[in-house]
Amino acid sequence: QGIGRPSVYHAVVVIFLEFFAWGLLTTPMLTVLHETFSHHTFLMNGLIQGVKGFLSFLSAPLIGALSDAWGRKYFLLLTVFFTCAPIPLMRISPWWYFTMISVSGIFSVTFSVIFAYVADVTQEHERITAYGLVSATFAASLVTSPAIGAYLSASYGDNLVVLVATLVAVVDICFILLAVPESLPEKMRPASWGASISWEQADPFASLKKVRKDSTVLPICVTVFLSYLPEAGQYSSFFLYLRQIIGFGSTSIAAFIALVGILSIIAQTVFLSVLMRSIGNKNTVLLGLGFQILQLAWYGFGSRSWMMWAAGAVAAMSSITFPAISALVSRNAESDQQGVVQGIITGIRGLCNGLGPALYGFIFFLFHVELNELPPDQMSEKKAVQDPTVIPGPPFLVGACIVLLAFLVALFIPEHSKASSARKHSNSISSTLSNNLDRSSEEDIEPLLQDSSV
Repeated sequence: QGIGRPSVYHAVVVIFLEFFAWGLLTTPMLTVLHETFSHHTFLMNGLIQGVKGFLSFLSAPLIGALSDAWGRKYFLLLTVFFTCAPIPLMRISPWWYFTMISVSGIFSVTFSVIFAYVADVTQEHERITAYGLVSATFAASLVTSPAIGAYLSASYGDNLVVLVATLVAVVDICFILLAVPESLPEKMRPASWGASISWEQADPFASLKKVRKDSTVLPICVTVFLSYLPEAGQYSSFFLYLRQIIGFGSTSIAAFIALVGILSIIAQTVFLSVLMRSIGNKNTVLLGLGFQILQLAWYGFGSRSWMMWAAGAVAAMSSITFPAISALVSRNAESDQQGVVQGIITGIRGLCNGLGPALYGFIFFLFHVELNELPPDQMSEKKAVQDPTVIPGPPFLVGACIVLLAFLVALFIPEHSKASSARKHSNSISSTLSNNLDRSSEEDIEPLLQDSSV
């Protein structure tokens, strides 16, 4: 089934179409949020995203383990379908739309299945490049889609944008059904369904206990949590923050997303490979975290448009962190456990997707930076009205401090993976055994030679 042999490019198309559909909805999403929750918009948004994130945290290890047993294709279909299911409800019923977003968190773990798919079709030395390509595709899907969505919304209304996004999601589902081949080899699947799935694999808290005992995976998971928590909060509030506090119009927001997306693609395809070869996997993670600290601090103190544009360029360089971390995790897992470990990481990110928006919304609320009104002219640049007694972006400064903690934890990540060390150890044992066998065979032959010479 599918077209051709399973490859990274199948995964790339799936990710591109899914996030292109959601990128189209950037402008309508802000409008629907404001119309549905006119008071304390991002506190309510944080609650919705919190439910979704917690459900993702609970389900990610189970879906990852099931994909290790039953294959990737149909779990790609399941996750993409339920992730995109709320899209047509945006204009039909906003309340049902936000309800479906919350419930869809059970299956909103496409990245864990995608990374497991990529691990199936690549060798270990190819994996970091492949993960960078997938992450760059995620950025590429956001280069043009918000601008297209903003243009269609201004010209033809939000209903057309929702229709186009729905059609893109349907195309993605059809592509998985018809074109994506199964990547998990038949010999790695169990003889009977469910035979290899245990409660321990599906229990996210059990997996966290297992992580706690692993000296290699533990600092990686803590680094993921501390670095992605402020990033998730930033994604939830940044575009509305740019519009109201900084004074960006819809066109400027779309251009900003496009610029950061293009620079992220360059960072994740060109710079990532160069850095991995020159300074190594761990140092690449540390460099990405350093850029993220600088970016968040710049967002926090910045109050002018040019500061946001400059910080956006730094944000693009910080995008190398997650593919580098994914490669570290992959190196520490066996081939039949890729779905499980990627599910743990995706579950942690899902938890951050819930906690991050709530944290940012609460901090904005504490500092009286209200994000519950939209400027009347959405397409033009407006001068923002700010209270000079408050810091423009206090949540971003808190986020910079959290990422600083992530940087300190990442310093304790071991340089060499346990899996590769085990392989090297087994190789050294096998070579030692072969050498011993050679020497023993020589010792067996030597007395005969001596006897013959005598």
